[in-house]
Amino acid sequence: MNSSELLRYCPDLLHYARRECREVMVGHVGIGGKNPIRVQSMITSDTRDTDACVAEVLQLAQAGCEIVRITAQTKVYAANLENIAREVRAAGCIVPLVADIHFKPDAAFEAAKWVEKIRVNPGNYADKKKFEIREYTDEQYEEELQRIREEFAPLVDLCKEKKRAMRIGTNHGSLSDRIMNRYGDTPLGMVESAFEFARIAREMDYHNFVFSMKASNPKVMIEAYRLLVARLEKEGSDWNYPIHLGVTEAGDGEDGRIKSAIGMGSLLADGIGDTVRVSLTEDAIYEIPVAQALVKPFLDGSFGSAKGHAEAAETLSYDPFSYEKRSSSTLEVMGVKVGGGETVRVVTTQEKWNAVAHKFSALGDFKPEIILEKSSVVAIDPRNTSAVQQVNAAEHSLFVTVADDIDMEVIHAFRLLAARIDARHPILLKDTLVPAVGEVDFQQALLVASRNIGSLLCDGIGDAVLVQGENAPGQSFRLSYNILQAAGVRIFKTDYVACPSCGRTLFNLQSTTQKIRAATGHLKGVRIAVMGCIVNGPGEMADADFGYVGGAPNKINLYVGKTAVKFNIPEDEAVERLIDLIREHGKWIEPAVASAE
Repeated sequence: MNSSELLRYCPDLLHYARRECREVMVGHVGIGGKNPIRVQSMITSDTRDTDACVAEVLQLAQAGCEIVRITAQTKVYAANLENIAREVRAAGCIVPLVADIHFKPDAAFEAAKWVEKIRVNPGNYADKKKFEIREYTDEQYEEELQRIREEFAPLVDLCKEKKRAMRIGTNHGSLSDRIMNRYGDTPLGMVESAFEFARIAREMDYHNFVFSMKASNPKVMIEAYRLLVARLEKEGSDWNYPIHLGVTEAGDGEDGRIKSAIGMGSLLADGIGDTVRVSLTEDAIYEIPVAQALVKPFLDGSFGSAKGHAEAAETLSYDPFSYEKRSSSTLEVMGVKVGGGETVRVVTTQEKWNAVAHKFSALGDFKPEIILEKSSVVAIDPRNTSAVQQVNAAEHSLFVTVADDIDMEVIHAFRLLAARIDARHPILLKDTLVPAVGEVDFQQALLVASRNIGSLLCDGIGDAVLVQGENAPGQSFRLSYNILQAAGVRIFKTDYVACPSCGRTLFNLQSTTQKIRAATGHLKGVRIAVMGCIVNGPGEMADADFGYVGGAPNKINLYVGKTAVKFNIPEDEAVERLIDLIREHGKWIEPAVASAE
């Protein structure tokens, strides 16, 4: 019996319904309950600079941000929240303010006097991460929990007294040594970390809190949130707390938007999520329209509202809590191997293929591989039992997809297809079942394609992808490949984990990230983490080959994996030293020299 038979995070994986939960009030703004999905962001200014912080809060509120977060890394920084809050209210702005706390309980206690919500990270609120390996006896573990209670209870009391809200926000990159040693660097560890703090709050009859389970890897993030919701359901109906969604260190540009849409869009499509923050390595103001576009279909009823009926699948083709690629046979399509252990392929139409055939060499890594009309793909309605039986009765494995224009959401249709056809048949995923006509909004096409295709890929479904929602050939190919990269199923370029800037950042993240991209963007398959400080640094870099982390003002520490190997490098030398480090580990290649035409 797999975990999906023991735990349920969603009442029906083939129909949309938003998860029901209690309402938590953050100032005058309600999260959960019957409230819309709230959009929030975080300012990047130094918290000691009152004028800069107030200006940024007002700018975000004007753009439609409903909750604004501000870092408070020490008690001194937290004390200035009094001035920031006063000036924001004096300007007529009533947007709730949130203090972001890491490492310093005294900063949280100070901040709770002045702002409407406190975000605590269970991994570092009362723990100092040393990456120690030790076995905890049950008695030792209980002693640790008692120590946490002594640190955390005063904050809970103050939040109750002042009617403050709280986010118990676990980050994959900053789990405590205690959790790491007992549960590992896993979604289960993330959930248990949050539950330690939630149980203390509940014992004190404090319930005005929300949960989050953030990670930079969309697969980990999706599994962690699903497991959280399933565990909340199992605990009982009064554990119905709202959920905040976020993908940490998503990065910038298209990559950041795609990774955010995969992680958050997948969960929103299953009814999970009451407030969201899109974390981009860009000015915070640019996060708001992306977040608004991401939640819009779930607010206006356009997602799942008028779709046809589908009977529940007898069994799923995947375990929602543990990634495994769906097993299929290998086929040869237009000379390209599809399915089995082959990489996920990119398909396009004959029309788009013809439009770029004369400049294939200029497309580099963004070339299409298969023409739809020559692929012999079989398109069916997965609800049609006779069509499914015909596919399954075929002597040889078939390349199969969902037919266009059927009245099902893409995610639901392909889940049902994967459940009903034999595993031997490779599947072609589509971003939409209604091909675009004329000019389209590229950001909208990107978000929909990333949500739909990315969600399925993260569940191990799909052997090839076809983007139909973007008409421009080059953009549709680039989008296809970037989704495959963000979902972690086909790494074809340098992969970056870059955090959004905030008041803790020790260097200019945007310009530095661009400088690192310019120097290393040709290193196909190398993963580089760019972190403004150590809050998530070592943990979120566990999957990275190399890390560039702010250690002190204008000083950089360089990492190999999650081990710091170079310390206090002057910022103006750090990119060159990073290149030297990559070279030392045999992963550097010289960039190709463009030929003169």
